[in-house]
Amino acid sequence: MPALARAQDTPPAIETVDLWPKAAPGGEKVTVTERVILRTPGGDPNDTAFLNVTKPWLTMRRPAKPNGAAVLMIPGGGYVRVAVGKNGGPIDAWLASLGVTAFVMDYRLPADGWAAGPDVALQDAQRAIRLIRARAPSLGVDPAKVAVIGFSAGGHVAARLATQYGRDTYAAVDEADSQPTRPFATGLFYPVVTATLPHAHGQSVRQLLGATPTDAQRIAVSAEQHVPADAPPTFIAAAADDRVVPVENSVLMWQALRAKKIPVEMHLQEVGGHGFGLKGPDGQVAPSMLALDAFFRRHGLYA
Repeated sequence: MPALARAQDTPPAIETVDLWPKAAPGGEKVTVTERVILRTPGGDPNDTAFLNVTKPWLTMRRPAKPNGAAVLMIPGGGYVRVAVGKNGGPIDAWLASLGVTAFVMDYRLPADGWAAGPDVALQDAQRAIRLIRARAPSLGVDPAKVAVIGFSAGGHVAARLATQYGRDTYAAVDEADSQPTRPFATGLFYPVVTATLPHAHGQSVRQLLGATPTDAQRIAVSAEQHVPADAPPTFIAAAADDRVVPVENSVLMWQALRAKKIPVEMHLQEVGGHGFGLKGPDGQVAPSMLALDAFFRRHGLYA
């Protein structure tokens, strides 16, 4: 397996590794060229987005005092791009301040010609959690205690990882792929969940399935349709005034988890829109993030 950058006496703030030791699988018909852009022209140089991803990667932020837990973060971007920077951000820094070893994933996009089609980001998520578990003992992390959190379209990737861990989406490439892919717990923030009408996020569905998907195709990528009896405990946060991803996505996931008697907690804000982050309007850590911390502690991810 590929190794993360060698730790020094004082480890770098962020370490990076390619997800795949060679070329990512299923790229025989991929002709796109990977690009990175600023999300806001002239803005923060670390506020970037990756388009036409061909070499997905994983960053790691190590805490000063590891508590034995790890969290894989999956950012959004509507499956058109991945809104992520290689220098980390406020949420992984906050997780590290709690003692969590925090990972952030870049991932391939389904409309770029990959053989896996709508499962290509799920391939990358399965590979990422396996890499984390393979290296966990050397990082002071319990391999069993690896959670995942996802945001917007990244919430869809996280939800699929949490519900379809029983299905291998690619052939093993090295020893890391012997590791399991079920997360210990899951956090979903304003997530894309369903591809079924009337609450599907149109852009995500077009990128995943094209302009005229069948009902069967829609169901196949709808996370709420595939909740197993042993899905991990799940935390959901969204805002009722979200004009990008209908809040009903979160409600459908909550209902599906409840139907299978999976521990689930949902926080629905009256206002907040789409994409609220670590800090609330008062500059303090947002209530939804504090609630996620409490949820993870209650379910034993860390003390």
